Amino acid sequence: MAKLSTLFVMLAALCWGLSGGIGGVLIAEGWDSLVVSFYRGAIGLVFVLGWLALRPGGSGLASRRLWFWSVIAGLGVAGNFTFYFISISEGSVAVAATLMYCAPVFVYLVSFALRLERPTPLKWAAIAMVMVGIVLLTRIYDVQPGGVTPIGVVAGLLSGLSYAVFIFGFKYAAPHGSPQAILVIAFAALALILFSMGDADQTLAVLSTPSWPLFVTLGVLGAGLSFVLYIVGLNYTAPAVASIVAMVEPVTASLFGVVVLDESLGAIQLAGMGLILVTVTALSVSSSTR
Repeated sequence: MAKLSTLFVMLAALCWGLSGGIGGVLIAEGWDSLVVSFYRGAIGLVFVLGWLALRPGGSGLASRRLWFWSVIAGLGVAGNFTFYFISISEGSVAVAATLMYCAPVFVYLVSFALRLERPTPLKWAAIAMVMVGIVLLTRIYDVQPGGVTPIGVVAGLLSGLSYAVFIFGFKYAAPHGSPQAILVIAFAALALILFSMGDADQTLAVLSTPSWPLFVTLGVLGAGLSFVLYIVGLNYTAPAVASIVAMVEPVTASLFGVVVLDESLGAIQLAGMGLILVTVTALSVSSSTR
């Protein structure tokens, strides 16, 4: 069962990586980041509603705390999706995916502030290494025309911060109900927020566009199937193993960008990406094995 669960986590990370690439294709076609994010979340909502219908027991939907923290998780995932696609539009899939992978660093910083984690010299050194990796990856010291813009860098980091908000929201909601109930509330909040903020005409235009199969694929891989696989897989997968397997996401997204979108990364950027991936994974593993 443990091997199958690890496979589920790996497949979820693979789906997330592919969804970044698909989002990049849609954005290159001229679709707004908010619209792309809305459909990713809305189609995911259909999946988790089905999961809740199949397993309604212990949902906790009567709990106010469940609703509160689930809505916080929804705000986090809405920000994560939106800032991720903005970062892609202002840079590249590879850079956006790697910056989002910095989410554990934000989790640590928030945990330090809330005194949930004790800061140590080793943790601060790891965070400093990630910052160096970000500088190398984004080349913010030498921004070139057509390269990663400052907006792309900030949006990528905000996508990671938003994912950290989702993690905290989900964590505090978990004692009060089932994962499927939490995700239903979170994705419903996401859909309401992004629909109200997005371009209504473009949102409705998706329903009749030839690109609608890509939107469906994005929703299925990026929020529907992936979240179900990830939550189920985590039940029997050690956190340290899950942290390592999660590297599949930025690697897959980067390969998609290079192969399909004709993106490229220089040697310095690749070094920065490697530094970030290795350091963040080591941070996650050390935290989960204590």
